[in-house]
Amino acid sequence: MDDADETAPSEESDTTSSFEGKRSRGWPLGVLTLIVVTFVVAGIVIFGDDAESGPTIPTIGGTPTGNAAPEFAIDLLDGTRFRLSDHLASDGRPVILNLWASWCGPCREEMPALDAVARANPGVYLIGVAVDDEPTAARRFADEIGVGYPLAIDEDNTVGSRYPSPGLPATFFIDAQGQIVRIVFGAVTQDQVEDLIDELFG
Repeated sequence: MDDADETAPSEESDTTSSFEGKRSRGWPLGVLTLIVVTFVVAGIVIFGDDAESGPTIPTIGGTPTGNAAPEFAIDLLDGTRFRLSDHLASDGRPVILNLWASWCGPCREEMPALDAVARANPGVYLIGVAVDDEPTAARRFADEIGVGYPLAIDEDNTVGSRYPSPGLPATFFIDAQGQIVRIVFGAVTQDQVEDLIDELFG
C-alpha cells in the first residue's frame, strides 16, 4: 500500500512535465508577434487606414501597372458587339470596365452613380459586364436598373476569367494605350470615379 502511494505522485509529475514540455515547443512569442504585425500592415497598405482618414477606395495598382488589359469581345444587350482592341484602335477613348451581378447589392447601389459618370464624361467609355450570374436574372436586372451605358452578360466567363476579382463590384480603369492603370474592388461613388478619371485620364 505504501509503495502505491509513493509511485502515484511520480507518475503525475511525469505527465505534467511531458505536457509542459510539449507546450513549450509551441510558436515563440516573437514569431507570433511578427505574423500579427505583418497582417496588420498588409491590411493598411491594401485597404487603407479608415480610422484616421475616413473611408478610402480599396485599390490594387494605385500607380500605372504597365500590365496590358486582356483582350475580350462580348455581345452588348443593345445587339452590338464590343471588342476591346477594336475600340482602342478606332475610338481611342479610355475604358472603364465595371463587373457586376444581379445578386450583388453593392452593384445595384453604385450603378446609378456610374450612369451619372458616363453621362457627364463622354470622353470615357464605360461598360458594365455581368459575371458569375444567371443570364435571365442579369437581363431582368439590367432592364430594371435602366442605366444608359452599355451592358453585357458574360455567359461563357470570358471576361470574368481574364479580369478576376475577389468579389463584386470590381472596376478596371484601362487607358487609351490599353494598359490597366487602376483596379477598384468594392462600390464607388460618382465623385470617386470622376476623381479617378481626372487623375488617370486627365
